[in-house]
Amino acid sequence: MLTFLHAADFHLDSPFHALPPDQAAERRQEQRQLLTRLADAARQSQADLIFLAGDLFDSQRVRPETIQALYQVLEELEAEVFLSPGNHDPYTKVSPYHKFTWPSHVHFFTTPTPQRVELPQLGAVVYGGAFTASYRMDSPLAGLHAQEEGLAAFGCFHGDPASAHSRYGPIPQKEIAASGLDYLALGHLHTASGLLRAGKTWYAWPGCPEGRGFDETGDKGVYLGQWEAGRVKLEFLPLARRRYLTPQIDITGRDPADALEAYIRTARPEDILCITLTGQRDPEAEPDLTALTALASSYFYSASLYDNTCLSQSIWARRDEDTLTGLFLRAMAQRLQEAPKEEQPLLERAVRFGLAALEGREEPK
Repeated sequence: MLTFLHAADFHLDSPFHALPPDQAAERRQEQRQLLTRLADAARQSQADLIFLAGDLFDSQRVRPETIQALYQVLEELEAEVFLSPGNHDPYTKVSPYHKFTWPSHVHFFTTPTPQRVELPQLGAVVYGGAFTASYRMDSPLAGLHAQEEGLAAFGCFHGDPASAHSRYGPIPQKEIAASGLDYLALGHLHTASGLLRAGKTWYAWPGCPEGRGFDETGDKGVYLGQWEAGRVKLEFLPLARRRYLTPQIDITGRDPADALEAYIRTARPEDILCITLTGQRDPEAEPDLTALTALASSYFYSASLYDNTCLSQSIWARRDEDTLTGLFLRAMAQRLQEAPKEEQPLLERAVRFGLAALEGREEPK
């Protein structure tokens, strides 16, 4: 049995433009700590192999402290490490992979065409390739077929298995099936795939180990795998220090602050949230987003709030009347139904003001 870790898309030294400068610097430091958590997982699992399937760095301009952190972690690892440079960190003369000397058990793939590294002590062979520019239109697996030699055959590649027309190394499923590999470790897509199969080849991509925005939500991590007699098992290991989350809180029949506090009691303070209020609200009780945002921000690392509630049905109770009020409500209901989503809160506010004027009440706050 062989045990391996499969990771990809760390994007170390990401700029984190959406965060204030001090938080962006803190997030980059937390990204470097991912390397330590990966090494801890390798030691605890006694991994034989580690696959880093590209985009380890966010660009070819890497901070010295990041290089130092990476070298220290790689030097201490006992597993054989394989790295396939991706579209963000291609193998070039100016890349850190070329400029620096790395430990002997760390294997960098350096050409677009597949290369082969034999590990007789493990009874295994690893194939891999590299991006040598930010784009490639050909498949990284083109022409690859593992030799039938009684060795466990692994692959480590960066590429896009989701689109045949991708500019980032499109990988057709038929080429995965034709590769003859026992397990193919892929990188590029930032959401974990689960274990997949094409022909005799098991394959997966683990997603990124730490989200960087609200397009990368939820738990993030790496795969711990085991290969034995042609069978593969995968276990997802969460590594992220912080998660990006987009919860929806239904405030129907509830005070918005009470609903938010109830959610906070179930949540982790280290996470980064974009909270949406949903459900029906009283026409006279529009949520105070400033106060609610302050409440959430006092608990979470970062939080923003949006109001996507709708007016309670009671406001439309007079819609069927043969009166000016009924005519107004029918017209506004039609406008609301046809309006883009972003315009609906303003129209609902207009309904409240219009209805108050027609009924001779004080204007809503």
